[in-house]
Amino acid sequence: MSDSRPTTLPVAVIGFGWMGRVHTQAYSRVRHHYPALRPLPVLATVADEVPGRAAEAAEQFGFGSSTESWRDVVADPSIGAVSVTSPNFLHREMGVAVAEAGKHLWIEKPVGLSADDARAVAIAAEKAGVQTAVGFNYRNAPAVEQARGIIASGELGDVTHARFRFFSDYAAHPDGALSWRFERERGGSGVLGDLASHGADLIWYLLGDIASLVADTAVFIPQRAKPAGVTSGHMRATGGEQGPVENEDFVSAQLRMATGARCVLEASRVAVGDQNSYGFEIHGTKGSVSWDFRRMGELQLGLRATGEDQPLYQDQPQSTLFVGPGAGEYGVFQPGSASAMGYDDLKVVEAARFLQSIAENVSVGATVRDAVRSASVLDAMTESVESGRWVTL
Repeated sequence: MSDSRPTTLPVAVIGFGWMGRVHTQAYSRVRHHYPALRPLPVLATVADEVPGRAAEAAEQFGFGSSTESWRDVVADPSIGAVSVTSPNFLHREMGVAVAEAGKHLWIEKPVGLSADDARAVAIAAEKAGVQTAVGFNYRNAPAVEQARGIIASGELGDVTHARFRFFSDYAAHPDGALSWRFERERGGSGVLGDLASHGADLIWYLLGDIASLVADTAVFIPQRAKPAGVTSGHMRATGGEQGPVENEDFVSAQLRMATGARCVLEASRVAVGDQNSYGFEIHGTKGSVSWDFRRMGELQLGLRATGEDQPLYQDQPQSTLFVGPGAGEYGVFQPGSASAMGYDDLKVVEAARFLQSIAENVSVGATVRDAVRSASVLDAMTESVESGRWVTL
């Protein structure tokens, strides 16, 4: 019996900043790393409101057409799936519109400015019966997936405490332009939505549900120069009119897990001397595991040696594990252990899982419901800062 499934899927990208480029490249690379996957994406349309940007993207990456209006994408009956990589304040409107148009949705985190925004997109997708994917890419790292297996197997014993960090310096320069990222109405909760959202997802992915939390936030650069024109990435602006930074540069939260474990989550966008310092250290009653995104293919393990009946506890040594083809999707990219993968590879995994979800009509990977969970944690952090109290989730 022949396979009646379509072999291709016309896809569109809304918003062509850096992340729009990453999504586009991921779609293009899927056929290289997942040749048997069906349907394969076809770059149909790209939309961006900045004059000329979408046309340039279409010419460079081979989209069939371009437009300055995202609504043209939603209205196009030929489009089967859409990536939304626009600023946070547009996520809800665009995400709901894409879903209500019956198109599958791959959207970047945090999916709006609040849990209510993310929930609205999730409800629209569920009512329309479309599949969703969300850009929680760090859980796709093969080393992270292997760490999850180690924790689930009980090799660490009972998890006692953990630390998750997301430190970056992209906003550390005081001359960084006052873009939408620093405005409450357009950028939401600042570093909470940008980086702590990843941390909240990783904590759930590895350790399970959070029972309660208490949080503290700070703004360390309270004024920035307003840009003279359209911003792209993390531009600098000097000499212009100063405006207030309305959302958070830093957050630190103490978490009580449903299992009884304790956890700390920290995130900063102004961490001088740290570039993409993302990772975790997890300790249990029998051992430990840690991961650093900047050494994506490695795990640091403090476990009993093979053949030992009991853990050492005190003075237990650590060893480095280089992940290989048996870990997550590593074998799709590299044939042997310790060959480096990169950030863009994680987005290829994300694209493949999104397409697999569409083909099988079953969610694979992070979905908008995961974004709702993450955003609920961020909302609880904001509530805790305002009240000065622990908040139950």
